[in-house]
Amino acid sequence: MSDVIVRPFVDSDAARWNEFVFACPDATFFHRIEWRDLMQRIFRHRTHYLLAERSGNIVAVLPLVEVKSALFGHAITSLPFAVYGGVAGSDADAVGALEAAAEVLAQKAGVQHLEYRNLSERHPEWPRQDLYVTFRKEIQADDEANMQAIPRKQRAMVRKGIKNGLRSAIDSSADRFFALYSDNVLRHGTPALPKKFFEALLQVFGKDCDIMTVTTDDGKLLSSVLTFYFRDEILPYYAGDDVAARDLAANDFKYWELMRHAVARGCRIFDYGRSKVGTGPYNFKKNWGFEPVPLSYEYRLFKRDSVPQNNPMNPKYRAFIALWKRLPIGVANRLGPVLVRNLG
Repeated sequence: MSDVIVRPFVDSDAARWNEFVFACPDATFFHRIEWRDLMQRIFRHRTHYLLAERSGNIVAVLPLVEVKSALFGHAITSLPFAVYGGVAGSDADAVGALEAAAEVLAQKAGVQHLEYRNLSERHPEWPRQDLYVTFRKEIQADDEANMQAIPRKQRAMVRKGIKNGLRSAIDSSADRFFALYSDNVLRHGTPALPKKFFEALLQVFGKDCDIMTVTTDDGKLLSSVLTFYFRDEILPYYAGDDVAARDLAANDFKYWELMRHAVARGCRIFDYGRSKVGTGPYNFKKNWGFEPVPLSYEYRLFKRDSVPQNNPMNPKYRAFIALWKRLPIGVANRLGPVLVRNLG
C-alpha cells in the first residue's frame, strides 16, 4: 500500500474535495469546501484546510479555521459556526496523519487550544465540552406517518398551527428571515450574525440551502428558518420567531411544514441540530420524539488549563446579556457582527 501524503488544500482541489465529502460516510455538510471561502470572506478568519492522499486519491480531509480574539482567545477549530467537524475519512492512517499535522500547525500558530466538533468520540482521553447534544431521526416518505410519529401533545400543537390558518413559503431572499432572526437573538441577549452571511449562504449553496417563512393568513411575519440539505439529510439551522409566534403555534407549524418539505425533496434524515442540555430548544426537540445524542467536542489544550466556556450559559456573561437586550435593534445589528465573528 502506498504512503499517505498530507498537504494543504489548494484551489484546484475544490471539486475533488467536495466529491470526497459527498461520498464519505463520516463527512457532514460542514465539511463542504464552500465553508472555507465563507470563513475567509465573511468573517475574515485564516483557514488551514488539510487533505490526505494515497496514490493520488483523497482519503481524508480536515477543515480548520483559526480564530484570534482579545476577548475570547486564540484557537484553531473544526469548525467555527458549525455543529459538526473534525476529520472526515475512513483510512485510519490518513486520519491519524491529518490530526498529527493539525497539532503541529496549532502549536506553530501559538493557539491556546485545538478543538474538534466530532459527532462521535475520537479521543476519550482529551478534555471535552459536555454542554451540547444533537437530535437526528429517520423520517418516513409519507406525511401522515410522520404526523403520527409525533408524540400526542406536540401533535396537538402542530394541528393548532394548522387550524390557525398559518401559511408557509420558501423565500427568495434573506430579508424576512433576518428581520425575525435579528429581533429574536436580541431578545435573548446575544449578538446577531451579519445579514450578508445569510445572503451568502443562499448564494453559495444554491439548492442545498433555503429559507421557509411562516405568516398569518393576512401576511404577518411569525417564524422563519434557514435550512441546509446534504445527501438525504435536512438540517434546519438558523431560526427566528416573532413574539406572537408562540400563542399561534407558529414554531410548531414551521417545523411540521419543513418536515413535509423534506419528504417532498426525498430526505430520509431530519437533523434537528444542536442544543444545549436543559434549555428550551432541547426540551422542544424532545417533545417531537427526538432523542438527544451527546456531541463529542474534544479539546487539545496547549495554553489553557480547562475547556473554554464562550457561551451564554456562562455566568460571567450574565451582565453583558442583560445589557445587550436593552440595545436598539439597529445598534445591535451594527455591533453584533463585530463580536460574533470571534465566537464561532
